[in-house]
Amino acid sequence: MDQTLRQLGELLLGAVPTVIVLVALYILYTFLVHRPLTAVLTERRNRTQGAMEKARADVAAAEARTSEYEQRLRDARQKIFKNQEARHQQASHSRTQAANEARSRAQQQVKEAREAIEQDKQQAMSRLQSDAASLATDIVRTVLRPVASPSQVGGQ
Repeated sequence: MDQTLRQLGELLLGAVPTVIVLVALYILYTFLVHRPLTAVLTERRNRTQGAMEKARADVAAAEARTSEYEQRLRDARQKIFKNQEARHQQASHSRTQAANEARSRAQQQVKEAREAIEQDKQQAMSRLQSDAASLATDIVRTVLRPVASPSQVGGQ
């Protein structure tokens, strides 16, 4: 067993430089590769997440502007419809008012025409009455005129 222990001791002694080299490589790897790589990956992850958060914020801002634009567009359309309705009502009112004025003028003209016709009728009636009286007088005179005797007619 003594020999086994000695061989084991020689193996361990021969393995010491390998262990030292391995520990040195691990330390060098940690300082030269692992830490800088971890830092770069962390920074990359932060930048990526930051970019994603910025993109989300930009999308939210764009949606807010879009909804604001759509609201302004709806308001503008509503204002246009209200203006059109107001103009339509105003035009309707103007047409109604013009029709009422025309109707009133027409009624006034009809009234004046009836009055003129009534005056013409009264004048015609009074002319007819005076003409009838004059004709009646002429007829009475003609009928009542003494008839001339034949000797008066032929003897002259």
